[in-house]
Amino acid sequence: MYLDQAKKKEIFGQYGKSNTDTGSAESQIALFSYRISHLTEHLKQNRKDHSTARALTMLVGRRRKLLAYLKDRDIERYRAIVKALGLRK
Repeated sequence: MYLDQAKKKEIFGQYGKSNTDTGSAESQIALFSYRISHLTEHLKQNRKDHSTARALTMLVGRRRKLLAYLKDRDIERYRAIVKALGLRK
């Protein structure tokens, strides 16, 4: 499996406040970004996989909502996570 407990703890430790910080916006955005990149690579090879395409669209929407929330609440945290993940050009 591409996303096991160890990988999640690594993502949460890097972008969240601690390894068990699963609820902060930054850690959720980082986890969604990791999953989005994995699904994107899968769809490049399996272009007719419509259920994965729908899941990818839903994940992008969730990440967009969290980014909008973070932008409204704390612009500095928003800028930091966007820069860390390289989301905006």
